[in-house]
Amino acid sequence: MLDIKFIRENKDIVAMAATKKRVKFNVDELITLDDKRRTLLANTEAKRAAQNLASEKITKAASPEERAKLIEEMKIVKSELEKEETALKDVLKDWQLLMLRAPNVPDMSVPDGETDADNKEVKAWGEKPKFDFEPKDHVEIMAALGMVDFERGSKVHGFRGYFLTGEGARLCFAIWNFALDFFSDRSIGGAPGKGFVPVMPPVIVRKLTMYGTGYLPDGEEDLYKTQDSDYLVGTAEVPLMGMHADEVLSLEQLPKKYLGFSPCYRREAGAHSKDVKGLIRVHEFYKFEQLILCEANHETSVKYHEELNRNTEEFIEALGIPYHTVMNCGGDLGLGQVKNTTLNFGFQKKASIVKLVPLHISMISSVAVSTFAIRTLKERCVMPTP
Repeated sequence: MLDIKFIRENKDIVAMAATKKRVKFNVDELITLDDKRRTLLANTEAKRAAQNLASEKITKAASPEERAKLIEEMKIVKSELEKEETALKDVLKDWQLLMLRAPNVPDMSVPDGETDADNKEVKAWGEKPKFDFEPKDHVEIMAALGMVDFERGSKVHGFRGYFLTGEGARLCFAIWNFALDFFSDRSIGGAPGKGFVPVMPPVIVRKLTMYGTGYLPDGEEDLYKTQDSDYLVGTAEVPLMGMHADEVLSLEQLPKKYLGFSPCYRREAGAHSKDVKGLIRVHEFYKFEQLILCEANHETSVKYHEELNRNTEEFIEALGIPYHTVMNCGGDLGLGQVKNTTLNFGFQKKASIVKLVPLHISMISSVAVSTFAIRTLKERCVMPTP
């Protein structure tokens, strides 16, 4: 959530952010509603003060007649206060909904565009393999080697269901174990890891945590919801961001570096006709997530965002897999995102990218969200006194 003070002082920038992200948001409507909220809040506080003053006068009344008169006056004030409080409650409900829809401001480096087709390539690494024959895709190869069973997966789960079997499951565990050592606070063969603390977070979270990370109110159609109105997360980022909700951290405790590992659940509601074959856009998978909580400072945030991205590049390079890094365009950014760089890797076949999805890390993103999430989740940092 953005700060209302920032929105009021930079409404043109917020309007530009909505345009660049291709989201419907009327900043003037929010400011008009905020004006009404401020007026009602001031009136309510004034009425409360008048009620308190009347109560004091009643206790000090010199006669029964004066006391009765003051009580009648206080009843009028109380009635007016109740009306103001009711009006304020209604306005606050609409105000909070609009505040949650205010988009975070994209970084100046984010390219303009509508969809992921407009994302801009910023780096390529490694040589793409060339074949003197028609290569098989991952579905054919894995099925032939007994690594996956889509037919029985669809029978049990439905569309996009699968079983990873035999060497397919072993391949995943091998990659996960390597990733755990590579990114964590352990050393690998004498070489230091990246310093991230491994965390296995809960994957069923409360609605507030989804709002805090920007996955609600937009995007609900892509989420799995329980009968208790909780949500299954599509990334460990959500519970990791909520881990320090309502806490005050000292500057000395920062940065917090976490390596989350969790199952992820995504309905892929908007992708019914995309990547319908194989281990692409599946409804459930396991994923590692790097997350850094740092000082709310633009330069610091940029530094750590670049660190996250480079960590991922080094991991893919260690596997010897060619990749290209793209910067997501405005239309492909989430509501709370400032910047998002994505690593894609695989090989070309029939003019499309066939991703190495058995690893479940075929598309890896490094996201900057600035103070958007921590304001909603009430995560604060106490600065040292000079």
